[in-house]
Amino acid sequence: MRQTADIMGMPVVVEIVGGDAAAIEAVFDYFRAVDARFSTYKQESEISRINRGEVAPAQYSPEMQKIFALAAETKKDTDGYFDIEVPRRLPAGRQGSIDPSGLVKGWAIREATRLIEKMGYSNYFVDVAGDIQSRGQDSSGQDWTIGIRNPFNRTEIVKVLRPMGRGVATSGTYIRGQHIYNPHQPAQPIEDIVSLTVVAPDVYEADRFATAAFAMGRNGILFIERSPNLEGYAIDAGGMATQTTGFKTLTI
Repeated sequence: MRQTADIMGMPVVVEIVGGDAAAIEAVFDYFRAVDARFSTYKQESEISRINRGEVAPAQYSPEMQKIFALAAETKKDTDGYFDIEVPRRLPAGRQGSIDPSGLVKGWAIREATRLIEKMGYSNYFVDVAGDIQSRGQDSSGQDWTIGIRNPFNRTEIVKVLRPMGRGVATSGTYIRGQHIYNPHQPAQPIEDIVSLTVVAPDVYEADRFATAAFAMGRNGILFIERSPNLEGYAIDAGGMATQTTGFKTLTI
C-alpha cells in the first residue's frame, strides 16, 4: 500500500508492502509529531521556543537533546561544514537562529522506518522530499530503484540507483534556492554546484553528509570520496557531473 501526505511542508511518500492504511497513518503521525517539535516555522514548536529563549537547556526534551548531540557530532565529523547555529548574516535574508533541519529529516526517516519494522514489515519505501530509505523489495518482488533528477530539467532522470537497503539523500539549490550555507563563509552563496546526492548505509548518514558536502561547494564530492561507506554524485552549475569511484556499482 502506498500513500502520500503533505507534512513538514514537503511531500511524504510511504509504501509498505503488505501494509494497511493504519500502518501508513502511524508513520504519518510520527512525522507530524517531529514537525510539531522541530519546525522553525511553527511558533509553538520546541525549537521555536528555544530560539525565543523560552526553554532552558535543562528543559529540552529527550528528542531535542538527541538532535543537538547528533548535530555536534556531525559538526566535528565535517570540519565544521555542518552547523545548526545559523549566523545572522546570510544570503536570501535568513536570520540567526538554531535550525537543526539539516539532519532532522534524515533522522526522522530512519526512526520512521524503525517504527515500520516494529510493526512487522520488512519491505518498504519512505521518501520525504527526495531523501529516501527503502528495504527489501517492492510489491512486484523487484529491488527498489531510485532516480536522480536533472536539476536543470526536473522531468528528466539522469541516473537510476539500486540502493539495496542503503539510504539516499540529495542536497541542492535548484528547488529551494540558497537555503544551505557554508559556515566558514556564511555570507557567500554556494553557486558552483547545484545538486549533490549521497548514498550511505542509512538515510540519516546520507542526509547529514549531503548537507555538509554541499556546503563545501565543488570540494564536497572529494569529501564524499574520502569518507568510508559513502558514495556521491554531484552536478555543477555548468551541468557537469562528477561521481565517486564506487558510485557506478549502485547504478543500473
